Amino acid sequence: MRFQLTDDQVALREGVRGLLARRFDGAALRAAVDAPGLDRALWRELGAAGFFALRVPEADGGVGLGLPEAVLVFEEAGRTLLPGPLVATHLAAGVVDGAAEGETVVADVDPGGLVEWLEEADVVRGESAGAVSLNSVDPLTPLHRVPDPPPAAVDPAAVLLTAAEQLGTATRVCELAVQHARTREQFGQPIGAFQAVKHLCAGMLVRAETARAAVYAAAVTADPVDIAAARLLADEAAERGARDCLQVHGGMGFTWECEVHLHLKRAWVRARRGGGGAESEELLAVDLSA
Repeated sequence: MRFQLTDDQVALREGVRGLLARRFDGAALRAAVDAPGLDRALWRELGAAGFFALRVPEADGGVGLGLPEAVLVFEEAGRTLLPGPLVATHLAAGVVDGAAEGETVVADVDPGGLVEWLEEADVVRGESAGAVSLNSVDPLTPLHRVPDPPPAAVDPAAVLLTAAEQLGTATRVCELAVQHARTREQFGQPIGAFQAVKHLCAGMLVRAETARAAVYAAAVTADPVDIAAARLLADEAAERGARDCLQVHGGMGFTWECEVHLHLKRAWVRARRGGGGAESEELLAVDLSA
């Protein structure tokens, strides 16, 4: 089986990357950090571009594509640190009025009781009574937690799209590390010439590409076990990649002006969606022991 992207898939990825480059570039990211809040105009623009209606059938007014295309779109969103309850609104398209068009912002109470963007949401799916605000490590992801949430299954599509966002972060921090290693000089030469830095960059690339293969394959098979493996690999690639990117940048990587620490913080928050990776680990353990 070949997993090469089709021409249409490549065009979709490049189109989304171009849209985000115009509407949520580095300056917009800094502005969002300085003045947190959901950009409703951008949300509606995403809706008009088909971001949320991507998997809604054409007969119902959607784009009519599948999980592989959704993974490509969410990978680009992760790459740019696009804020907002993207997964929840995407999954609600075709179910909640206005979600597909970006007119309605939807938040989900996940099985672990975590709710992202609760106060900005027009619709909250799940029981959110008694939700308490948390001090989120990510300045672009406000969090609440519902005490004693009722038992609920994790949607495999939500798991996979979260993995795709993590893959976007893993790819981006690898790019940032390589760029810095090529331009930052110490002792009269680029730091990328030092073996320790080479090893860090190589490890980031290997983890990102391993996660990419797993995420893309899971998007094709839609098998819950494949999705669980993809989630764990993508979480590791994002979190370890962001930490290693900080090491490559040295002290400046921890500064507020630098993009790297924001990727690490977002990766931490995403890794705890749906109760974290414990359910994926359990699913894989059961499958391996069968």
